[in-house]
Amino acid sequence: MSTAPLSANDWLEFEESWLAPYAMRCRASRGRRYPEPSHPFRTLYQRDRERIVHCTAFRRMTGKTQVLVASVNDHHRTRLTHTLEVAQIARTVARRLRLNEDLTEAIALAHDIGHPPFGHAGEHALNHCLQHLGGFNHNLFGLRRVDELEERYPDFPGLNLSFEVREAFVQHCGRLEAPECAEFRDCGRPLLEAQVVDVVDAIAYDTHDIDDALGLGFLTLDELRQVPFWAEAVERVHQHHPGLSGPPLRTAVIRELLAWQVTDLLEETTRRLEQYNIRSLDDVRNAPVPLVGFTPQLAKYKAEWERFLHNRVYTHHSVLRMTHNGQRILEALFHEYVRHPELLPEKHFRRWSGAAERRGPPPPSWITHHRRPIPQLERVVADYLAGMTDRFAQMEYRRLFLPTVEV
Repeated sequence: MSTAPLSANDWLEFEESWLAPYAMRCRASRGRRYPEPSHPFRTLYQRDRERIVHCTAFRRMTGKTQVLVASVNDHHRTRLTHTLEVAQIARTVARRLRLNEDLTEAIALAHDIGHPPFGHAGEHALNHCLQHLGGFNHNLFGLRRVDELEERYPDFPGLNLSFEVREAFVQHCGRLEAPECAEFRDCGRPLLEAQVVDVVDAIAYDTHDIDDALGLGFLTLDELRQVPFWAEAVERVHQHHPGLSGPPLRTAVIRELLAWQVTDLLEETTRRLEQYNIRSLDDVRNAPVPLVGFTPQLAKYKAEWERFLHNRVYTHHSVLRMTHNGQRILEALFHEYVRHPELLPEKHFRRWSGAAERRGPPPPSWITHHRRPIPQLERVVADYLAGMTDRFAQMEYRRLFLPTVEV
């Protein structure tokens, strides 16, 4: 048995022997917008994954709200920890179904990269501010972020990710009529790797939003007993640990809920793949229904569960106060920067004004012929705000609207 390190070609051969026929292979990729030479030992989707992890927008997710503003305490999920949980579960599902794990992980790590501060409240605020320009969608902003706004490479704008990772933003956005979606409209249904991330995203936030709400005292274990999904998970836990109660019970039930959903997802997805005779990527693209999903019974449980979350967590007065304040902050910042664009940081002001993107002459290796048309001021302002963390947006609000000599 050879002990030599695997090359990229060796890994491509491994893909051919291991992956299911309906999984996405690197060799079948539509490639990158700007051609690059292949790497000697990293495959296409490995490089995508690592570019996402190293980019600025990924790091900023540590300071962005999942449901609750990050200043409440240090224990509940942020956008980044949620993303890591989604990636972990998605890899487990991908491996069991023999899908492309690297592609699945890359999509999972990027899926929330376009979220603005203050969670969905921030998205609602920016969408309202940009109604006359087509609104704001965090998936399409995520695509623009990785295509244009990240500045990490001298030879091309953005991260130059593969078509398949970029497509996942669009397939999840619900706005295929948007101009930036044109190149993806002929794809058909999403790849199985993207479908897995979409469903696993719901598994993670449905389960962990309840966990966070319990930790913050928004709910009690007694209140949750009225929810069939939770009640049955408690019964399952008590079959193995009959005396468990309090925080240990909560932890065990959360773990049981995750395991239950993932197991059901694997079984139902396998059944659908067989029912619809899925044998190739073309079969996936042309399937009459989504192929990754839950059994009818679990889907019913989850629908009840999500109604409970909406009624008892997402509309809790503490959450509403936080989201309302976040919306007010972003709307105030948006209108102030539009009235006074000179207050924007130099990079963003230059992007709107059409001035040189870099101070002084660019170095010889810096490629400038990929520049886009000058965007409208409102879009530049929204891009700047969407990239902020919760804390930075609050700091900017104080700098602009509270009497101070702070700079």
